[in-house]
Amino acid sequence: MIRELHVDDMNEWLPTLRAGEQIALSGVVYTARDAVHKKWMKSLECGEELPIDLKGAVIYYTGPTPAPHGRVIGSCGPTTSSRMDVFYPSLAAHGLRLTIGKGNRSTIVTEAIIKYGGAYLCAIGGTGALYASTVTACETVAYEELGCESLKKLTLLRMPLFVGIDAQGNTIFPTL
Repeated sequence: MIRELHVDDMNEWLPTLRAGEQIALSGVVYTARDAVHKKWMKSLECGEELPIDLKGAVIYYTGPTPAPHGRVIGSCGPTTSSRMDVFYPSLAAHGLRLTIGKGNRSTIVTEAIIKYGGAYLCAIGGTGALYASTVTACETVAYEELGCESLKKLTLLRMPLFVGIDAQGNTIFPTL
């Protein structure tokens, strides 16, 4: 059975997620890839505010393509999450709760998930058109100069995902 979850109710359901569980996520998420993460880290090092409040935020590792005529967004499939692993503990310390991407995460991410009460949700690669169909609104929030990698605010309606790592550190990925 697929649980339908809304970002606004995250404090209630996040601790109950279990690795391997299928969910359908609705609500506001933000897009951020490597370039945005680097800008965030530089801002944090300089004591500057970020363009969004990370407290309770959900970040989807994607760089959506431009929207075709009549659509809200172009293809928005997940990118490989491990490229953002080095940034995750610091961002989690600033309130980041959930990330969405593809592939395994490192031990430092799992430890930060446990410490700060987060989770990692997995999207399936090659399904950018499917994920685009779950986006009901898209707006660029910051870093417009980055093009498809700019920071965007997406509103989702029932995006199908799997729990990759739950708040207890359980994972669907084999340990090495």
